[in-house]
Amino acid sequence: MSVTEAQIHEVLSRLDLPDGGNLVSRDMLRALNIDGGQVRFVIEAPSAEIAQRMEPLRKAAEHAVGQIAGVERVSVALTAHGPAPAAKAPPSLKVGGHPKPQAGPMKVAGVKSIIAIASGKGGVGKSTVSSNLAVALAKQGRRVGLLDADIYGPSQPRMMGINKRPASPDGKTIIPLESHGVTLMSIGFMLEEDKAVVWRGPMLMGALQQMLGQVQWGELDVLLVDMPPGTGDVQLTLCQKTEITGAIVVSTPQDVALIDARKAIDMFKTLNTPVLGLIENMSTYVCPNCGHESQIFGHGGVAEEAKKLGAPLLGALPIDLDTRLAGDGGTPIAAGDSAMAEAYARIAEGMIKGGIA
Repeated sequence: MSVTEAQIHEVLSRLDLPDGGNLVSRDMLRALNIDGGQVRFVIEAPSAEIAQRMEPLRKAAEHAVGQIAGVERVSVALTAHGPAPAAKAPPSLKVGGHPKPQAGPMKVAGVKSIIAIASGKGGVGKSTVSSNLAVALAKQGRRVGLLDADIYGPSQPRMMGINKRPASPDGKTIIPLESHGVTLMSIGFMLEEDKAVVWRGPMLMGALQQMLGQVQWGELDVLLVDMPPGTGDVQLTLCQKTEITGAIVVSTPQDVALIDARKAIDMFKTLNTPVLGLIENMSTYVCPNCGHESQIFGHGGVAEEAKKLGAPLLGALPIDLDTRLAGDGGTPIAAGDSAMAEAYARIAEGMIKGGIA
């Protein structure tokens, strides 16, 4: 017996919202897709703030649809209509400025391992991989921190679903925020969401030193650092001024991305920073309607680079609509139990078994 949209709407109309109505009557369903026994849809909340409170409803909707005869798997993502909540006044802490002199590489108190998540090229999904990998590691019991070091384009506040101002009780130290079990810090918390960062290199270096040395990270097994693309000041500062365990390089399999990924790998080699592994993102695309698989950006290029480098290929991740919607909605796909969540869980498990995290 095939599943119909009418059946799904009927089941979801029974889930009442706290402020009246239901998911159907309030027109909060998006991208409903039925593929045999596979059902996927998106719940669009009125705002990012409300979306953060709707995780129990998302789970209830997933469970309710899963009870329909003929449904084999359900994937429900949360997203939000409109921007994240308006930023409040920043704490009385000056961020950025000239870096302070150091006697040698800095060790971040309480942090066992620091791993840079890097790419030579922008747009390959590095920040998406960073947030989901952090959540996946946290789900497996690791104490995880995530530092958004992409100072010109910080995206972790949106992807992790939090945009509060971190406290600074004394104007010198910063208390990080927490989301989805991950301790989190980003320059985006200190600025208005649409405010550009117009800084020269020394200010970038100073801001990175502050976010590493003045943030009270607590006891962490691993701190993932979401790096900006390229091979510039932030990469140099992190590798030369901090005791870093190594780097993971993210790339798509297309030649243009691989050219820049090789430059990033060469940079880490020059800076004596081990490359712990590679991740191939946007590896394939599977049509949700017919199941046809296409290699839009090519396939296997990152695996070949990993083989040449002698580093492990930690995973290959497909292009996935739910992953994008989940990131926009502030709940990384790895927080759920979908096929993509399982893919990130496998990468996290491999990192733990390999002693990387």
